[in-house]
Amino acid sequence: MRDAESKTRLFGTDGIRGIANIELSPELAMRVGCAAVKVLAGTNPSPFLVIGRDTRISGTMLESALVAGICSCGGRVECLGVVPTPAVAYLTRRKGADAGVVISASHNPARDNGIKFFHASGYKLPDEMEREMEELVQAGAEQERPGGDCVGCVSRGEDAEELYLEHLLSTACPDLSGLKVVVDCANGAAYRLAPVLLRRLGAQVKALGADPDGLNINLDCGSTKPEGLQRAVVEEGADFGLAFDGDADRLLAVDETGGLVDGDAIMAACAVHMKAAGRLNKNALVATVMSNLGFHRAMRREGIEVHVASVGDRFVLEKMLEEGLNLGGEQSGHIIFGDHATTGDGLVTALQLMEVMAESGERLSVLRSMVERIPQVLLNVKVADKSALEGSSEVWRAQREWEERLADRGRVLLRPSGTEPLVRVMVEALDPALAEEAARELAALIERELG
Repeated sequence: MRDAESKTRLFGTDGIRGIANIELSPELAMRVGCAAVKVLAGTNPSPFLVIGRDTRISGTMLESALVAGICSCGGRVECLGVVPTPAVAYLTRRKGADAGVVISASHNPARDNGIKFFHASGYKLPDEMEREMEELVQAGAEQERPGGDCVGCVSRGEDAEELYLEHLLSTACPDLSGLKVVVDCANGAAYRLAPVLLRRLGAQVKALGADPDGLNINLDCGSTKPEGLQRAVVEEGADFGLAFDGDADRLLAVDETGGLVDGDAIMAACAVHMKAAGRLNKNALVATVMSNLGFHRAMRREGIEVHVASVGDRFVLEKMLEEGLNLGGEQSGHIIFGDHATTGDGLVTALQLMEVMAESGERLSVLRSMVERIPQVLLNVKVADKSALEGSSEVWRAQREWEERLADRGRVLLRPSGTEPLVRVMVEALDPALAEEAARELAALIERELG
């Protein structure tokens, strides 16, 4: 969220994002908290909200500002502390809150932060409610506030982690006795929960990225930087590894050989297992345009239909609900198991994957081999204005030329990031050298035209 954009669109595809204390200031957070109460007051004059956050140094500052805004307008708040984003979605429903709020910038670096809302249902806040909040925040006028005896109050949710752990274990409870697991918590929201969960299942656990200092979230660790986990699994002789991102709504895995198991491979393994058990709705799932061609080939071979959505969990969920499906996700490891969660949940995903391993008796390397990946190159190009991509005729001409050259042996995808000032270049081709050449040529052109 840049200042130039704040007058037109406060909420992006995944809430409000920005550099903490600059773009996402305490003053803005307080106004957002007050606006949330005004919007929610249509159903409850003194709405109740729960707030969770990740480990970023700016989290407590923004939490305090949000709480001040909510309470100043008569709302009540329960602060859940450091918990994963999907825990807030679950606890919003469990505690009967009118809304849940997450303070996190997910996989972004520590300097960034964000504010995301969940509806009382546990799903993300509807667009129309976000628009109402935007209008109130951007109006800039002082909101009418209740007198001192009618202000809201704040409490601490000491039971948040245990309630969420109980929920997780109700979704799957694979026996990990005798197994050694390395888990990378990204110095983020799952740094306590993930090791505890695995130990309750009987695993011997080595934890990485479990010593947050407010500044090291996602820093050379977690699902965006899995290389350290891959090395550790091999060095420790572990049976497998798990990598979460900063707010633990994503999961990538590592097999016993150190091989990376991405979201496509995880979805494929779970989908086949669910289909065999008669639990995959309509024998279909939702993936995004980023899923590898090898994933689509594997699903066709298994008789599973793939519905394709735009990138972003919001769009995956919309397609799942529209089609009546209970599985969908992204190559990045953001996977939604609709029978157990209303949003992507890295810990639920880990449990489902481990259950497949336990019930099938297969090692993760065997499950991973189900998807024969077509060579894929993904480059991120930093640009001044990502929205300018749409009008760049030179870039789209170059894309068409490459698509014609690749024909049915590959594909090209260009898209602006939903949360960062980046254009993402993705090329797949049976010839890896050709994929690399196409990606680098297109990235260089985008940098010249838009950078």
